Amino acid sequence: MILTPGPQGRTSLTYPPDVPPSDGAQRPEKGQAFIVTERAPEPQAVLTPLTSSAIFLIVTVDQGGEPVVRELLSDVAGLVRSVGFRVPSGALTCVTAIGSDVWDRLFAGPRPAELHPFREVAGARHTAVATPGDLLFHIRAGQMDLCFELAAQIMDRLRGAVTVFDEVQGFKYFDERDLLGFVDGTENPTGRDACDAVTVGAADPDQDPDFDGGSYVIVQKYIHDLAAWNALPVEAQERAIGRTKLQDIELPDEVKPGDSHVALTTITDPDGTERQIVRDNMPFGAPGRGEFGTYFIGYSSSPSVTELMLERMFVGDPPGAHDRILDVSTAVTGSLFFAPSADFLDDPPPPPGRLETGRTAETAVAAEPPDEPPRTSDGSLAIGDLKHLKRSTPR
Repeated sequence: MILTPGPQGRTSLTYPPDVPPSDGAQRPEKGQAFIVTERAPEPQAVLTPLTSSAIFLIVTVDQGGEPVVRELLSDVAGLVRSVGFRVPSGALTCVTAIGSDVWDRLFAGPRPAELHPFREVAGARHTAVATPGDLLFHIRAGQMDLCFELAAQIMDRLRGAVTVFDEVQGFKYFDERDLLGFVDGTENPTGRDACDAVTVGAADPDQDPDFDGGSYVIVQKYIHDLAAWNALPVEAQERAIGRTKLQDIELPDEVKPGDSHVALTTITDPDGTERQIVRDNMPFGAPGRGEFGTYFIGYSSSPSVTELMLERMFVGDPPGAHDRILDVSTAVTGSLFFAPSADFLDDPPPPPGRLETGRTAETAVAAEPPDEPPRTSDGSLAIGDLKHLKRSTPR
């Protein structure tokens, strides 16, 4: 069997005349070739069903800590398997995302087309602040001990190479409600719509082919003034949110105020198509300190969707008509990351620049003896180039 480059990034697979195909399929005539497509990159566990526990861990990478971080990034999947094996029903997952400022310190070659630092959004009364963040670990499970153990294992590996900026433990609050008492995440897309909403290349194969399977993620930590919120009548709360509190039903357009949260975060293209993101917000708090909040996390195939939502929330549409929920909710952090595909993390590009020996990273890699076949999550041996290929099938 011979693999040769084909058009449009495809690969021609030709069986020599004296070698029968192993799968029993009809072999092409002499000189003909099967065309096989590269396997689509496997996304990280972005579209994990809602869980009862989560940890949001943000760190910055210290100067000189890059090699430690690179080694950890390719091992996170293995740590998830090892910790999760203890409680298989716990559904432990971790999405690892990388910030703009550290990307070029970790990887040579191209970078995600829309990756940039979080942009502060300043309205007349409220501001979406921008805060540091090089790495985000979004850890989710059905129980907190799994999240805690994985976070501990990650930090054991990163100790001395990073500085923790923020760590929040989130929890499920009754029937997926936030601490304001409203159901959160009702309008998340599902199925294919969810995949298209969060995955680079899913809806548009030409979007950014080098980073197919990845997702952009924006996080914000909001602190609520529950005393002020609870002083409002339920009807006023419902008008601020745009949904009923008990039944979780969206208010009719003729009743729903234009400065309600639902109205301002609904983005519609000129052709009527709604642009969506997937939220996995979690309540958090410390009653003894009087701290009550919501950790916002929004995944999307382009950060522009979430950024437009934030612009409308904080500046208003029209300007001045800001999101009424901001009168009792203050954003105290704000960061933007890119969560590359699982394949990218398993086999990342070489590091940038020159090594201490003076050789380029590419030269040093070429000079090293070949490694053992990379580990894969599907149990295969990942032999040679075929680990990236499969027979052409409709997507």
